[in-house]
Order: sequence, then C-alpha cells, then structure tokens
Amino acid sequence: MSSYDLYTTPVPTETWNVPMSGEARFTWEYDEGRDRLLSLYQKGKDKQWDATKRIDWDLEVDPVNVAGLPDNFNPLIGSDIWDKMSQKERDEFGRHQGSWLFSQFLHGEQGALNVSARIVQSVPDLDSKFYAATQTMDEARHVELYTKFLHEKIGMYYPINQDLAKLLAESLEDSRWDLPYLGMQVLIEGLALAAFGLYRDMSTNPLVKQLLAYVMQDEARHVAFGRLALKDYYAELTEKERAEREEFVVEGCYLMRDRFKGREVFEQMNMPVDKCMEYVDNSDMYTLYQSLLFSRIVPCVRDVGLWGDKVKAAYADMGVLDNAKADLEALMRQDEEIAEKVDEEKYAAELAARKTEVDDAIALGAE
Repeated sequence: MSSYDLYTTPVPTETWNVPMSGEARFTWEYDEGRDRLLSLYQKGKDKQWDATKRIDWDLEVDPVNVAGLPDNFNPLIGSDIWDKMSQKERDEFGRHQGSWLFSQFLHGEQGALNVSARIVQSVPDLDSKFYAATQTMDEARHVELYTKFLHEKIGMYYPINQDLAKLLAESLEDSRWDLPYLGMQVLIEGLALAAFGLYRDMSTNPLVKQLLAYVMQDEARHVAFGRLALKDYYAELTEKERAEREEFVVEGCYLMRDRFKGREVFEQMNMPVDKCMEYVDNSDMYTLYQSLLFSRIVPCVRDVGLWGDKVKAAYADMGVLDNAKADLEALMRQDEEIAEKVDEEKYAAELAARKTEVDDAIALGAE
C-alpha cells in the first residue's frame, strides 16, 4: 500500500520543491583538517548500523499508546474535554497522537537528509564534507527506520508540520553556507535530539526505546558537528553578520517551540482546537516538556557565540534560559552510552538464548 493512502489528510503527490541558492564549493587542500572534526568523522564511520538488522522489528506496540507513555503526559487529562470523551474516542486520540509524533520525526529526518547533502556541497572545508557525508548516510537510515515503524506498527501518517517546513525551507534557500548548519545542525537536530531523549526515557515500549536510543547515538554526533564547524567561523563574524544569525536563531526557535504542540491532531479529530491549545499551553507537563526540548539547543547556541541580548531575551520569554547552564558534552556522552547499553543488553539476551538452546539439546540427548 502506498504511503499516500495512509495520510490523515491528503498530501500532494508531486514533490515539494524548495529552490536553493548558493554554490557548490571545491577545495584543493586535501592534507589538512581539524583533529576534533576528523575524529568525529572516524566515529561516524565506526558507528554505522543497519536498521533492518539492528532493530527487533518483531516487538509489538500498542496502537493507542505507541510509546507506552504515562497518562499524565496527556495535556488533556483532567479537562472537561477529556472527561466527556468515550473510551473509543480516547483510544482514537491516542492513535492519532502516536501517528502525528512519529510522522514529524520522519519528516524531520528527511529534511536532515536533504540538508546534510547540501552541506557536503556548500561547506568550504574538506573535513566538514567528510563528516557531512557520514551524516547523510545516517539520515537515510533514520528515514528508513521511521518509515518502517509508521507503516508497519501504526499504519497512519500525518503531513509535515508547517513550522518545521518553514524552517527547513529557510535553511535551504539561503545562499550563505553556514545557514543550513545553523538551521539543521543546531536548531532542528538539537530539538529533535531532546525530543527523542524525552520519549526514549519515558517510553515503556521496548521497540520505541530501542529505535530512539540508536537514532540518538547518531544525532548526538550531528549536533556536535554543527557546534565544531560553526564555532571558529562565528568568532570572526562582524557585528552585522552576527546580528543576522541571531535573528535567524530567534525566529527558528519560536518555530521549533510551536512544532510539538500537536495542533494538527485536534484539528483532524474535530476537537475544540482553541480550548485544547489552551490546555496544552497551561499544562505543567507541557511547560516541563518545552524546557526539556531546548536542553540541547540553548547551550549549543551559546557555545557557537550567538549569545546577544536578543537571543537571551527570546529564551527568557520562552522560559528556557536556564538551559544555557547545561553541560552539552555530558548530555552527548550519555546519549552514546545509552545506545551502547542497549547493544550490551541485546547481546547478553542473545547469549542467554543460545545457552538455553544448547542446554535443551544436551538434555534431550541425555534422555
């Protein structure tokens, strides 16, 4: 069955064509590169994995609570809207929420696939081209993984969120080589990394926890790439150039803040949208959720040097300024260690299963 048949709202069958400006940059310096970036490139090669073989696709999910989240993660819990809904309506709402969430993950990964390919062309340094090439492969794998998950485990797609689409288009349309980095590596990937981490840690579904852990291992490197590549360059910007980037960051962060509010679900299910959005905005869980979503973006923006008054004022307005104190490198190490732990647990389980098979065979032979 075609994906087009599974969308909640019909989407155009033709491609979404985003015009791009700028240049494909060649360099004739093949022997020099930044050690930390080349080290990240080596790690990018070492950590490649196969989504078909690494993930336990036989694991089941509950279609009405895909990630197995606790009830208090639902911003409508306790509202008169929720109290009036039948169990069938609540189950359908849960299915739509799961489809909407993972659809946005999927569309974001296709955006990252296109942007990382653009970075290979436009960035002036060969070490950055090397790493961006490994990221392009990572993003292809993530698109493959989320497509399979949505198609086989949920059976429903949502169209791309328009806030995400706008930031993707702005990142690709700009002719300056650093804007795709800033839009994708810092803002879109930074938010996605935090969202993946939140759902990975709160999910009780083994398949969801597993696929998010592996995706996050890759994404942690991608955010580190953007940080390393931009930090030196931004230190040399003029005040005017820095102000332009900071304006882009502020606009992009407001778009990203609104990306995960789930308005499309309320619209699709003919619920009272304005009242539902009021519950979302005033939910204690959403306030915490929003703060956590910016746990990677804020320290990364500060670290690359885009830390003017306008940026700090925007983060204060969003209630996420305290995230500037976060240790970004510690968070990245944690993401890699969790994926490694999942690998160790899977390996231990495989060894135990093999040992049981051998023991059973010996026992049968002794009879």
